Amino acid sequence: MKVLVTGTAGFIGSHVAQALLARGDEVIGFDNLNDYYDVALKRARLARFADHPAYTHVHGDLADRDAVEALFREHRPQRVVNLAAQAGVRYAAENPHVYVASNVTGFLHVLEGARRHGVEHLVYASTSSVYGANTAMPFSEHQSTEHPLTLYAATKKANEAMAHSYAHLYGVPCTGLRFFTVYGPWGRPDMALFLFTRAILAGEPIPVFNHGRHKRSFTYIDDIVAGVVRALDRVPGVDDTWNGTTPDPSSSGVAPYRLYNIGSAQSVELLRYIEVLEQCLGRKATLRMLPLQAGDVPATEADCTDLARDMGYAPSVTVEDGVARFVAWYREYYGVRDTRDASAAVAV
Repeated sequence: MKVLVTGTAGFIGSHVAQALLARGDEVIGFDNLNDYYDVALKRARLARFADHPAYTHVHGDLADRDAVEALFREHRPQRVVNLAAQAGVRYAAENPHVYVASNVTGFLHVLEGARRHGVEHLVYASTSSVYGANTAMPFSEHQSTEHPLTLYAATKKANEAMAHSYAHLYGVPCTGLRFFTVYGPWGRPDMALFLFTRAILAGEPIPVFNHGRHKRSFTYIDDIVAGVVRALDRVPGVDDTWNGTTPDPSSSGVAPYRLYNIGSAQSVELLRYIEVLEQCLGRKATLRMLPLQAGDVPATEADCTDLARDMGYAPSVTVEDGVARFVAWYREYYGVRDTRDASAAVAV
């Protein structure tokens, strides 16, 4: 297939593009390489596949309506994976307009491109953050998500509603994937694992919010990519069992539309996550205990029953293995020699 992947210089987008190329698809990549974090890292991600004969890169911004329309008109992708967005949940408090421009207006431009140019299936990134103030665990797509706690989450919830409207009005099949705390090699420098690794190796304290007691469904990048590719291959239809009297948010009786959680079923406490990292680095961390941040939630836990049933999704990488793989990548990419004292390391 010819697949448009937005955000190919990003963490998840670069991995998805690589996976699609590896299986023989043609990939059109679209990214603006903004400087929210290290552009050199973004270029290094792209360099892994930029010379592939089936890859074409287009530099542009989703918020640029004309650029997105030209992208669809020139390349006419059969399917689209929209992973471009303004990254960083807390950054939205400082720069709300950037989030709306990228995550809402930009997504509108993708939807318009999909409807005008006959896209067979649009898969787009949502987030576990949409569950917001929900406390029933595990989080299920069948739950209401009416109480997002951050603007980032609100923009992603808006994406879900916009996708449903386009699926209904124009018949564009849309699948939204709610990602749960993705980590792994080539990750984002503003994410906890990256920040913690850098600080521990530098002998600096790490900030531990909620005193390390909050829990997350940490999900390794390879497991995420496997789910994205499976979702891309399964075009949703109208749900014949859907009932408008008791509407299920995860599907639709009037549109080819689905929502899925994608993450690890095992929720891990942050202190355990840090402990695993310490063992992989062979160094103890200095913990600076802090209260829960505004807009943060004490726990996330993914119910991926639907994704497993419909697509055979089965994440397999444990936190122990995933963190070890990240540390190995980090050392290689940044040229950090493993100088740990073997006697100080504790087996995971």
